[in-house]
Amino acid sequence: MAHIKPITDLDWLVQFPALMALEPEARSLLLKHARVVEAPVGTIGYEEGTPCHAYVLRLAGQSRVFKLSSSGREILLYRVTGGETCVLTTTCLLGSSDYPASTIVEEPIRDILVPAAAFHEMMLESRVFRRFVMENYGALISDLIVLLDEVAFHSLDARLAKLLLEEPGDQVRRTHQQLADELGTAREVVSRQLKRFEIKGWLALGRGKLELLDRAALERMIH
Repeated sequence: MAHIKPITDLDWLVQFPALMALEPEARSLLLKHARVVEAPVGTIGYEEGTPCHAYVLRLAGQSRVFKLSSSGREILLYRVTGGETCVLTTTCLLGSSDYPASTIVEEPIRDILVPAAAFHEMMLESRVFRRFVMENYGALISDLIVLLDEVAFHSLDARLAKLLLEEPGDQVRRTHQQLADELGTAREVVSRQLKRFEIKGWLALGRGKLELLDRAALERMIH
């Protein structure tokens, strides 16, 4: 369950350097209206079709933003980690629309929430805050365009190879279902493709994990 409490200072602004230059009036608004929220793994941040009530500044932790198809299949849109904001939250606040996707906490989070009314007031009155919001929004939109490009124009085997290579080491401790969720496809499809990679000698499959044996071959799949 999420725990929400008032903020007592603005020391957390150091995690968002562009906001260190906030005008005195904007700082006063934050101190008066912003809240700190902490939530454990598994907490639903927001669900598709629900209204947006606050702007989010992530201090720590990680959440996954995803879209569900009518059949219940999930596709990962992006993740929000420390020092970042949420592009869908910004979109909904700017457009007065409901959330078009959902999010769930993957690592315990600590966020600053700026209520919608205070957000809109700061967007009107604070040049520093307005620039911060729009620059972050633009960067995150660019990331979503990259995702759309991958989904539309890259083959599943290339996207799977790219996902495996994003792991820091050769041990990938993710289930076939978790990999399928990230790619927005069925577990059976991922399992068949992983088996093909194993037959080629590129990886070794195990229970709940796999080992990369030929990173160079997987890298060639991407290009």
